[in-house]
Amino acid sequence: MIVRIDFNSDEALYMQLYNQIIIGIANSEIREGENLPSVRDLADDIGINMHTVNKAYGILRQEGYLKLDRRRGAVIAIDADAIKAKMEIEEKLKVLLAKAICRGVKREDIHGLIDEIYDDYGYE
Repeated sequence: MIVRIDFNSDEALYMQLYNQIIIGIANSEIREGENLPSVRDLADDIGINMHTVNKAYGILRQEGYLKLDRRRGAVIAIDADAIKAKMEIEEKLKVLLAKAICRGVKREDIHGLIDEIYDDYGYE
């Protein structure tokens, strides 16, 4: 997995890292059971503070994408609770769709975007 951090972005570094790992899982760059680099190694590789990596890993763990193992380190372990995931997505999607409505984005455009994104990840 190649991590690209935009140091000029307004988005927090830990969120950029978090998002890239989620996308890596979705498009199968990172698979269930694979190890992520140690906090220290990843921080050194991309030139950020190890506390930033630790924060991203912590959120991934809380949300069920990652397990921390003393022997293996950070391991992709997806919590497949579909009902819980759907509820979390619905909560976030409500806000995103409200923003889209406020900016005049049409329903058909949103559906088209969703289809494009699913296609990009290789899902039907």
